[in-house]
Amino acid sequence: MNTAPAPLIADAATVRALLARLDVRKVLQDAFHALGHDQAIQPPQTLTLFPQDAGDFITYQGVLAHAGVFGAKLSPYIATPGKPVITAWTMLMSMQTGLPLLLCDAGQLTTERTAGTTALAVDYLAAPTASRLAIIGSGAVAQAHLRHVAKLRAWSHISVYSPTLAEHADQQANWHALDSRVEIAANTEHCVRDADVIMLCTSSGTPVLDPADLTRPALITSISTNVVRAHEIPPAALPGMAVYCDYKRTTPASAGEMVVAADRYNWSTSNVIGDLADLANRRCALPDYKKHAFFRSIGLGLEDIAIAHALYQVLQAGQ
Repeated sequence: MNTAPAPLIADAATVRALLARLDVRKVLQDAFHALGHDQAIQPPQTLTLFPQDAGDFITYQGVLAHAGVFGAKLSPYIATPGKPVITAWTMLMSMQTGLPLLLCDAGQLTTERTAGTTALAVDYLAAPTASRLAIIGSGAVAQAHLRHVAKLRAWSHISVYSPTLAEHADQQANWHALDSRVEIAANTEHCVRDADVIMLCTSSGTPVLDPADLTRPALITSISTNVVRAHEIPPAALPGMAVYCDYKRTTPASAGEMVVAADRYNWSTSNVIGDLADLANRRCALPDYKKHAFFRSIGLGLEDIAIAHALYQVLQAGQ
């Protein structure tokens, strides 16, 4: 009797080591290029609530047809009396055999694909002359964002702010070690003053920045969190911005500020100028910076599957 080969299993340490060998932005760029040519599929993500307000989990699915793989990531948000428990695991499967190929811890994978997606957007959307970068947030995701965008423009000024960063010398040292250009800002206003690109890298469900307070037009990127209708900018700001997202067929139905803006502020999803598939295939206009540009990422299964496939290829090559 023939038995199916067991899938490869990659724990967090293995994934972390392998990710250092990948060009994450190139992997994502190729995936979005394929999406724009009907060689990939990105279904809507699904949110499933736990009973008694115990939390939820999001299912992120994707099909990468030209690579012959599909799969899903499950990301639970488990409510506790203290800090919520958030984990993520990705299953990669074969379109030829229907068998599982890889099960990997997606914690670090999620961090890297989130930052890599933002970096891809910054590379496409930021003005070529952009030189002042601001980052709101100071955790692992924020640090990954800086790693991924550090070489995309000739940044002359990099400012970082989070409410607790000023109190932690060790965290400040980590940021300075990451990039000697980093300046720790005393507040949000100081951080974003005259910024060309502002990356919002928080887990906040409510606004951390009001674009109306900025001194000049900028590119603002946002990731937010699992919380229902979470948003890092006021939804009322969307009608006055040039809006882009990771995938226009699904993101507007999930991104909190887009949902609220459509409900309350006469904003339409048809106002999304383009997504990463459009940008990867040069099918949409770029910002003219007569007003703010806004890029919203919700995290896509296709991104997880593309990176999981790249990890699988590295693991296969090492066997």
